[in-house]
Amino acid sequence: MSSQDEQFPAETAAAAAPEAAAADEGMTWWYRWLCRIAGVIGGMSCAFAGLWNCVTINPLNIAAGVWMMLNAFVLFLCEAPFCCQFIEFANAVAARADRLRAWQKAAFYCGMAVFPVVLSLTLTTLLGNAIAFATGVLYGMSALGKKGDAISYARIHQQQKQMDEEKLTGSLEGQAL
Repeated sequence: MSSQDEQFPAETAAAAAPEAAAADEGMTWWYRWLCRIAGVIGGMSCAFAGLWNCVTINPLNIAAGVWMMLNAFVLFLCEAPFCCQFIEFANAVAARADRLRAWQKAAFYCGMAVFPVVLSLTLTTLLGNAIAFATGVLYGMSALGKKGDAISYARIHQQQKQMDEEKLTGSLEGQAL
């Protein structure tokens, strides 16, 4: 048995872990795909805007452009590892990124997208990082969870209304005495 044969069970276990983590967080399949597609589109926008940002003589714009291209690489590596098949560690990084919680991905992607804008506030950096930031926002919204149903909200509202009426009748009885 070769060492490659021994790696396959570990890879299948690592591939099953993200699905279990996503199921624990309550992400539906279509929302998971929406986040991934937003990450890929955000990576493309960061790459193109970063390259465009590097065509200048201002060193802060060049630094922001390089950071944006690094953001694009990280987004592709985490959200679409099939785009980085020429890199040996791409699947390992993607498996580790899939094990992160949604709020951790949200903080990471939003922080990654804000840094070039702080470094060089131009229209190119704003538009280039907008979709990458939106990917972080999508992951952040999934971390908040689903909206509650109307029945439970109506029950809570009814209980609060009943408590308010009891307080009101109690205060009126206290004034009458």
